[in-house]
Amino acid sequence: MWDDAFPSFLIGLREGLEAGLIVSILVATLVRGDAKSRLPQVWTGVLAAIALSMSFGAVLTFTAANLSATAQEAFGGTLSVVAVAFVTAMVFWMRRSARNLSGEIREKVTAALAMGGGMLILTSFLAVGREGLETALFLWTTARAAGESGGPLAGAAIGLVLAAGLCWGLYRRVLKINLSRFFTVTGAVLIVIASGVLGYGLRDLQEGGVIAGKTAYAFDLSAHIDAGSWYAALLQGVLNLTPAMTWLQVAAYVGYLAIVMTLFVRGLRKPAPAPVSKKASEAPAAEAPTAEPTAAETAPASAPDLTAAPAPASAPNPAPVPAVTAVPARTRTRTRTRSRPVWLLPAAVVAIPAVIGGLVVAFGDGKPAGAQTVAVSPTECGKGFSAPKPGRRTFSMRNTGDKASEVYLINPATNAVYGEIEGLAPGTTRDLVATVGSGEYAWRCVPTSGKAVTSASVRVSGGSTTKAVLPLAASELQPPLASYRTYVNTGLGTLVGQTGTLTADLAAGDLTAARADWLTAHDTYSALGAAYGTFADFDAKINGRKDGLPGGEKDPSFTGFHRIEYGLWHGESAASLRPLAVRLGADVAGLRKAFPTQDFDPSDLPLRSHEILENTLQFELTGDTDEGSGTNLATANANLAGTKELLTVLRPLITRRDPRQLALIDADIARLQRLLDGAHKGAAWTPVGSLDAAARATIDGATGQLLEDLAPVPDLLEIRKSA
Repeated sequence: MWDDAFPSFLIGLREGLEAGLIVSILVATLVRGDAKSRLPQVWTGVLAAIALSMSFGAVLTFTAANLSATAQEAFGGTLSVVAVAFVTAMVFWMRRSARNLSGEIREKVTAALAMGGGMLILTSFLAVGREGLETALFLWTTARAAGESGGPLAGAAIGLVLAAGLCWGLYRRVLKINLSRFFTVTGAVLIVIASGVLGYGLRDLQEGGVIAGKTAYAFDLSAHIDAGSWYAALLQGVLNLTPAMTWLQVAAYVGYLAIVMTLFVRGLRKPAPAPVSKKASEAPAAEAPTAEPTAAETAPASAPDLTAAPAPASAPNPAPVPAVTAVPARTRTRTRTRSRPVWLLPAAVVAIPAVIGGLVVAFGDGKPAGAQTVAVSPTECGKGFSAPKPGRRTFSMRNTGDKASEVYLINPATNAVYGEIEGLAPGTTRDLVATVGSGEYAWRCVPTSGKAVTSASVRVSGGSTTKAVLPLAASELQPPLASYRTYVNTGLGTLVGQTGTLTADLAAGDLTAARADWLTAHDTYSALGAAYGTFADFDAKINGRKDGLPGGEKDPSFTGFHRIEYGLWHGESAASLRPLAVRLGADVAGLRKAFPTQDFDPSDLPLRSHEILENTLQFELTGDTDEGSGTNLATANANLAGTKELLTVLRPLITRRDPRQLALIDADIARLQRLLDGAHKGAAWTPVGSLDAAARATIDGATGQLLEDLAPVPDLLEIRKSA
């Protein structure tokens, strides 16, 4: 999308043009100095700088991908702030240096020519490498902010291609651009964009727990602004302004914009320093206030040689006096007589790192430096483990036993878990990555159908405190499970009476009452969401869909609430629907009788906290299950009620492990509840298909955010064996 692509397009265009101007000046200086044979050295440095920049971007991506979700937020937030600092410095540097850029680079090239080929390679590498690293960092930051969108990469590619075309036009004197004005305008726009990146980075640091104030919102307009609308996408993609922002984000955004933009504009009003006096024939066009820095400086090879000044006519035995240090004749001659292809050195600079990397992958053991190999078995649990240094560490866990095993890195005093691997097969090795801080650490090996074994512990000092997950025994889920069983039993008893009322309505031929009582009964059933997995075949009979049935709505296997819904809202008679209601009542009664004896795995409770609303987003908020009543939002509301009930019984366990996560979930639930209440007018619900695009996107977004914050609950409440 263009809104995601524009910031990257601008940085690609600006940084690409800046790097292109530098390369053009490097090339033109050598061409004018009759040193074309030294051009391969320039291209070697340029290619090496490009390779370094691409490698830097790959390292950032790989590093972030191997971090935990919280660490990714902290890592990304830190780099976003660093990127803002680099971009700010770049904007002010170019504003100050644009007029004298060609002169500065020409002086560096002159000095490099006198010192040899290696220095010329280094000069071009450093000149282009800085721009490349800045570009890679900023592009990585904007790409991360855009999530899965390919817009940033597309925008950067377009900007770089356009910059290359502009540089070629300037070099060939086809184009004339006022570069001072260009860098001024783009600098002002980049300051605005950077203020948004700063706010986004600080939000990431809050999400990563580095900075406080994660829930201290300055405003939350999510209920009033469609996050999927074009204007919201534009504001978020270009300016990183979101419907909900914390006080820290707002303060940073406004403060950075006010201070930096003021300094930038104030600097523009200062008179430019007078250029160094030069002969008219030597002064580059870049030093004139309205000319482009490279239009004259990057003339083609046929341009007059300005690298040497003629001697005065009155001097005896006149000899040229170089204005810059010329390449010695013998050196030039020796360079021309070499048979080495000009492309050999640049190709080697790019190929050698690739070959070395390939050899490392092919013959290396794949372990990060300093990784420990730790044995996992009942007899050797923890063998090879020694006190690691604080920080993010990788442990190669090898199962040396004869049974599949689970293994946990724990605090032996509290049994809190820092990292884990499940299902480690005999004879296999897998990496376990964990952040190690100050404290006691040990390994717990839990073989299948075997007794848990805990290794000797080690003490780590010098690091900060590391967050761990308290273990959860199956017995701790029994009280919540008992409470939830009682809730379901009560709900099924209510449902039996409600389906009886529905049947009586149809027997009396009262279709109006039947429609109202159908919705009441269906909402009651939908609120029992966490028990769906234990209802066995009853769920398909009571609340099955027509999907996949050969006869569709008329298929004999299509029964239950949705079949009756179709008939009630498609003109079928009460008499034809009464047998379906009778069958529904019988199925509900059968479920109520069977439920107390059905298995309910305690570990299903934490999973269902997330899965209920996953189904809601997939089926109800798409209108996929609507058979004519237009009450999908009523079902979504009932599913939300079921989720709240489930969280009520799990709340004590979650509070012990992560009360901050629970606070986020509560806020998300309240927000979604307000949105659903807004679609409920009296006894009527707005059909999903009748919602305007903004309202629908807002409800979808609120549900998605709630799902995201519910996602950690199953991990927090995963049953783990203890010794």
